[in-house]
Amino acid sequence: MLVGLVLYVALVYVVVVLGGGLLIDHTASPQVGLSILATALVAFGFERVKVGLERLVTSFLLGGRLSPYDVLSKFSLAVSGTHASEEVAGRMAKVLAEGTGAEWAQVWLMVQGRLTLAATWPAGVDADDLPPGDDKPPGRRALAVRQAGEVLGVLRLQENVRRPMTPVEERLFAGLAGQAGLVLRGVRLRAEQAERLAELSARAEELRRSRELLVDTQDAARRRLERDIHDGAQQHLVAMAVNLRLAQTLAQRSPQRAARLLAAQCEAVSQMRAVLTDLSNGIYPRRLTDEGIGPALRAAVADSPVVVEVATRDVGRYDVGVETAVYFCCLEAVQNAGKHAGANGVTIDLRGEPEGLVLTVEDDGKGFGEQPPRPGVGLANMRDRIEALGGTLRFETAATGGARLRARVPLAPRPDPDAGIAAARVPAPRVR
Repeated sequence: MLVGLVLYVALVYVVVVLGGGLLIDHTASPQVGLSILATALVAFGFERVKVGLERLVTSFLLGGRLSPYDVLSKFSLAVSGTHASEEVAGRMAKVLAEGTGAEWAQVWLMVQGRLTLAATWPAGVDADDLPPGDDKPPGRRALAVRQAGEVLGVLRLQENVRRPMTPVEERLFAGLAGQAGLVLRGVRLRAEQAERLAELSARAEELRRSRELLVDTQDAARRRLERDIHDGAQQHLVAMAVNLRLAQTLAQRSPQRAARLLAAQCEAVSQMRAVLTDLSNGIYPRRLTDEGIGPALRAAVADSPVVVEVATRDVGRYDVGVETAVYFCCLEAVQNAGKHAGANGVTIDLRGEPEGLVLTVEDDGKGFGEQPPRPGVGLANMRDRIEALGGTLRFETAATGGARLRARVPLAPRPDPDAGIAAARVPAPRVR
């Protein structure tokens, strides 16, 4: 390139000074005016000639790629300004691939402790999309991008099989990795914000669906309660009212018959009391308030067609919300085991720990098989009850092939047991 610039200066001098001197028939000594004109032309065209020569040298010597200086300059321009994370990472990969002559280049980001592929250049190339590891195929190079000792990402490329990287290009690769720290930190922050936004959006949608499900469940519970009252308690009351009117009519004409009819109403009152007790247990069992989860569960499953074993270890009294959620969650699991899994036996294990209450319900039914359980109303109710308290719930296949439910509920101080019982408790399925 230096030779080209010298030739350019000499050519301008020959053409302007000597050629101009011949034209004006003054060749004895150079004209001052022609010398000034030649100097001006050299100064005016020097930068353009230099750029042209650089491009020519790049085309012939570097195979059309940019020089290391140009690559570093272009890198700063490519990542400056405000761009989306994918766009910045794509520009970085493009500059890296063009500057080193690689078959492809990648930019990986460290997002929440794991490497995530941010961009590959050229787009659509058959590149490895697995995170950089210890395996290094021929021509595969990777450099970690660090800032203040923290790994922010990895730059990776695949060398051209026909032309391996030169020492200059290797230093260029290292230089790009050294410059990319601050850029990748910004890109990672934007990527984490986008991921967090997507997570919050998903949780908001899940919350919306849970609220809709809760409303539907409450409506169904109200309809079921209305039906139970109409078909049970109301029928008993109507029959008692008819019999009492009949006894009143017979009191004058047939006192003995009226006495027998009144005596029969004592049995009807006892039956009515049993119906009301059974109905109230479906809404909220009094034994749960008075004695706690273990005794309430044993009483609830005593008449279940499925054999249910309840085991408790270090289980005390807890907040009314915790006891309610665990109690109804167990009843829902028992009902599902008998209704959907064809189980003959169910084991309920409750274990109290300092940090929380651990619940395990396991049955000997047909289980879930290879597919996870379908998110029906019953399973959704259980999940909503547990997660509303900040707990966790998961379903899995037991060693026996049946279904297993595991839940953990964090504990809270237990307030007055009589407080808030009547506050919007969704009626749960009764185990018969």
